[in-house]
Amino acid sequence: MAETVTRALQTVGATLRYDVRPGTGSDPRPLLLIGSPMDAAGFATLASYFGDRTVVTYDPRGVGRSERTDGAPETLPEEHADDLARLIGALDAGAVDVFASSGGAVNALALVTARPDLVHTLVAHEPPCAPVLPDREAALAVCADIHRTYLREGSGVAMAKFIALVSRTGPIPADWAEEPAPSPEAFGLSAEDDGTRDDALLGQNMRGCTSYHPDFAVLRAVTARIVIAAGKESEGTFCARAAAAVAEGIGVPLAVYPSHHGGFLGGEHGQHGAPAEFAEALRASLAEESPVVQPFAFPPVS
Repeated sequence: MAETVTRALQTVGATLRYDVRPGTGSDPRPLLLIGSPMDAAGFATLASYFGDRTVVTYDPRGVGRSERTDGAPETLPEEHADDLARLIGALDAGAVDVFASSGGAVNALALVTARPDLVHTLVAHEPPCAPVLPDREAALAVCADIHRTYLREGSGVAMAKFIALVSRTGPIPADWAEEPAPSPEAFGLSAEDDGTRDDALLGQNMRGCTSYHPDFAVLRAVTARIVIAAGKESEGTFCARAAAAVAEGIGVPLAVYPSHHGGFLGGEHGQHGAPAEFAEALRASLAEESPVVQPFAFPPVS
């Protein structure tokens, strides 16, 4: 395999760094692997299963090697989508296939909404779109509280609340604020505030990402093929419930992938999923084969 090449791209308010891994196969269409705030390093294991494809990964603005130059404290999915559109344009290879995880899946939905001509197939895995949930008001309130907590008390206390949110099963009750706050120590975190406020998850992306409502009318009409997926082990959690509601809103079946929210991870960030099985499911989706469909029993989107 040819050596990975790292490139820089100037966008509006940021300098993006992205990596191109040339493949050994004959498929000319690049495969773009994206997350948010996960950077390119988080996709090392998954990329290794697609050595036959040209694989592109990147660091989103404000993360890793991609510096922000606009000084803005928060970023909207539409801004990330514009970054992605410019990155795909710089590849000069036509429409690409995209696997997008978590916040990256939200940004990819915004990309396909604005520029469907740039995407052949999108596999959006567990996009945390709170507005599509029946318990949307409570979910959005929790996300806003996590952001406020971060600004007020720092990352440890806020991250404990975030972990409690994404690991919770079932709808968020309206009286969630009356529940005891989770302890940072319970998650191996420090409650001490180190004074920094540059966390891309808790600060830059938290509110914009989770408050994004996909334009279902547009997404139902685009030429790009859209697959919405959730992990089998994620059933009932915030991100999986949102994925099911997004799939229903677009009018496509929910593809149930192996493992959990980070099912493609092979030790990155200390997390392990089932990357070989996950890559097999992703390859099937990209090949337009029927995904494994086991609908979750969630309330319909409204």
